[in-house]
Amino acid sequence: MDDGVYLKFFVLETQQHAGQPLYQWLLREASRLGMPGGSAFRAVAGFGRHHRLHEAHFYELAGELPMEVVFVAPKGEAERLLAAVATANLSLVYWMLPVQSGVTGTR
Repeated sequence: MDDGVYLKFFVLETQQHAGQPLYQWLLREASRLGMPGGSAFRAVAGFGRHHRLHEAHFYELAGELPMEVVFVAPKGEAERLLAAVATANLSLVYWMLPVQSGVTGTR
C-alpha cells in the first residue's frame, strides 16, 4: 500500500460491545472486513471530551485507561469500518488522516 489513511479511535479499556471489550470488537470487525492490520495501545494517562482524567497506578490490573485503536488502510476500507461502527450504534471519537506507507529496505 502506498497511500491510504490512518484511522484512530479512542476508547476506554472497560468499554464493552457485543459481550467483549470495545477495542477487541474494533480489531475483530476490521479483520472481518479485510483491513490489512490494526493495533490497540493502552495509555498511561489521558482525558477526553468529558475532561475526566484517567491514570494508571501500579496497583491497577485493569481500569478505565484510555486506549488507542489504530489502523492504516486504503480509505475505502477505513470508511467501511466507520460504517460498521455506525451500524452498531456506537458513538466513538476518531481521527482519519492521509498517510503514505511503505517498507524500508526493499528494492
